[in-house]
Amino acid sequence: MSDSDLNISIEPVGIAHTTDEPDVMIIEVDSKFTDALLLAEEQEHLLILYWMHRLNEADRQILQVHPRGDKTKPLRGVFFVHSPMRPNPIGVTRVELLKVEGNRLFVKGLDAFDESPIIDIKSA
Repeated sequence: MSDSDLNISIEPVGIAHTTDEPDVMIIEVDSKFTDALLLAEEQEHLLILYWMHRLNEADRQILQVHPRGDKTKPLRGVFFVHSPMRPNPIGVTRVELLKVEGNRLFVKGLDAFDESPIIDIKSA
């Protein structure tokens, strides 16, 4: 399959924001997706998919890494480790949902940077 055979477009559904509380972030869902949050408060955990926006093109070309950066361990393909280095920098984290306020989800455990685009939210 060539690149011209498939064109994928991802629209962020929200953005992550840091808070003053350690390990707590706010996911601000775009207002046009507010209806998709119906009964969100019934969830205890969520899977958050986000775009690792701070990776540059050179980072995305790295296809083998030492697990957890430990050079005493053999190189592995990036598809088989939890490395941010990957062709499509999509991060996924299972988080605890603390509370919902309108279109804002307060979560614990999200390992994204401030202002990371959120590309999807799933029940865990």
